[in-house]
Amino acid sequence: MVAVGIVLLPQDRWSRAKARWRQAEEWGFDHAWTYDHLAWRTLADGPWFATVPLLSAAAAVTERIQLGTFVASPNFRHPVPFAKDVLGLDDVSGGRFLLGIGAGGEGFDAAVTGEPWSRGERTRRYEEFVGLLDRLLTQPSTEFTGEFYEAHDARMIPGTIASPRVPFLMAAAGPRTMALAARLGQGWVTYGPTYDTEGAEGDPAGAQERWWSGLADVSAQMDAAEVAHGRDGVAAPRLRRYLSLDGAPVFSLTSLDLAVEGVERAAALGFTDVIVHWPRPDGVYAGSESVLEAFADRLPGLQALPVAPR
Repeated sequence: MVAVGIVLLPQDRWSRAKARWRQAEEWGFDHAWTYDHLAWRTLADGPWFATVPLLSAAAAVTERIQLGTFVASPNFRHPVPFAKDVLGLDDVSGGRFLLGIGAGGEGFDAAVTGEPWSRGERTRRYEEFVGLLDRLLTQPSTEFTGEFYEAHDARMIPGTIASPRVPFLMAAAGPRTMALAARLGQGWVTYGPTYDTEGAEGDPAGAQERWWSGLADVSAQMDAAEVAHGRDGVAAPRLRRYLSLDGAPVFSLTSLDLAVEGVERAAALGFTDVIVHWPRPDGVYAGSESVLEAFADRLPGLQALPVAPR
């Protein structure tokens, strides 16, 4: 069975955003997400609100839907205070919080608090960050000294409602981060392959097919990483797989047919969870809310789709 989620960018004042988070739950989405950035790409000069208070507010006005970060990173966070935030989000949501987490990109967040890190350092920080978060969220007190982070008698009491801790849904695109996800994650998050999209506007169908072909290759790499770490579905459970359909060259909610096709193809590739974005009036993720409403009407049938075994 496929779970379907939606991302709501943190751009609206809560007086307006509240209704959308409630609507996502009423429509029947399985999970709802927001980005964890200080500012983001082409939207850096527009409104952008903090992630943790937004998700806390969303948890307070919903009851069933899971809520998460898509995705948090070490770019501007330290694992000790962030673990406290995670503990609080888990508590306010009644155990519905999903921690999407990644190494972080090279955009605005990477430089706003200081000199940006090299790609190698960013990967090493990610490994240490996740490892320390795992310790912090599974024991009442943590002592740790690493290459980048320290924690001295760091208290996390009373622990999370989710057991043994909140799920780690880990973005990974290469062998090292895939191995980390297989070792410590409960889910794998991907936007699919990245490649030069020059010419995509002139041949959107061709660009879209290349993306799906590349996604199958990336998925096979994650299969190998899971098996290498004993996650074969027998000795240990397989990771849930979260796909952002909007990593593709064409926005998923450009049309209802495209969105439905995307969910169907993702399920056929073994993705347990598929995520779209709430359409914006212009720019990135530009689309019509009428398409989103039609997609929401189709949710029960899409959620009944079988997921191909891996």
